[in-house]
Amino acid sequence: MSTTKISRLAPNLVGFQTIIRREYNRIMRIWGQTLVPPAITATLYFVIFGNLIGRRVGDMSGYTYMQYIAPGLIMMTVITNSYGNVVSSFFGAKFGKHIEELLVSPMPNYLIVMGYMMGGILRGLLVGAVVSAIALAFTHLHVVHPFIVISAVLLSSIVFALAGMVNAIFAKNFDQISFIPTFILTPLTYLGGVFYTITLLPEFAQRLSHANPILYMVSAFRFGFLGVSDVDVKLSFIIMITAVVALFSSCIWLLYKGVGLRE
Repeated sequence: MSTTKISRLAPNLVGFQTIIRREYNRIMRIWGQTLVPPAITATLYFVIFGNLIGRRVGDMSGYTYMQYIAPGLIMMTVITNSYGNVVSSFFGAKFGKHIEELLVSPMPNYLIVMGYMMGGILRGLLVGAVVSAIALAFTHLHVVHPFIVISAVLLSSIVFALAGMVNAIFAKNFDQISFIPTFILTPLTYLGGVFYTITLLPEFAQRLSHANPILYMVSAFRFGFLGVSDVDVKLSFIIMITAVVALFSSCIWLLYKGVGLRE
């Protein structure tokens, strides 16, 4: 690489690192809002669903109910927090009118997108680690396919971090950044096989479930832990990779066009 190219790349990398550092500091500065609530919620899920209700449900797919829902609960927190971090952070930058500073800088749009995306991944993985530690207090987790676990959680986090950015770009007020998580993301998550295997559902409900992208993410993640899945794991990764490419390209294009930013 020539000296000229390196001199042009260095400031962009500094900007990229600054976005990531700012996002990390933001997460840790308000840890009482970013890390504690998911930990409390996960604990309640394990106590109520895993322990009290799980005793009546019995085994599921050859594992105790607590073991079965643990990967689903971890993935659910990763998804919601990856999404929530980016949608709130990027919309906050829009609302505060300082996103323009990034857009007029020499920093390319793909690095801006990657910077916010990394912030979402950081929060998702941090919260996922906290919930994993809580899960270990309730049940034993053994990893059958470590590579699949890591790949599934990273791809899922990337998908929803980028989806959160798309939501933030189009949102015009704070109500619009809470609409999708409340009325779309949460129902899809609960119906995505977090608490049950879809084989328990009637045939028509199973077909409907296969239209839910979160089912494929949860199933792939659970397969990495337990070796059981409701869907084809290869198809799950194809869907996740396709979603990453489509959403990343969309975010870059939206920034380039100034959609929701120049109005």
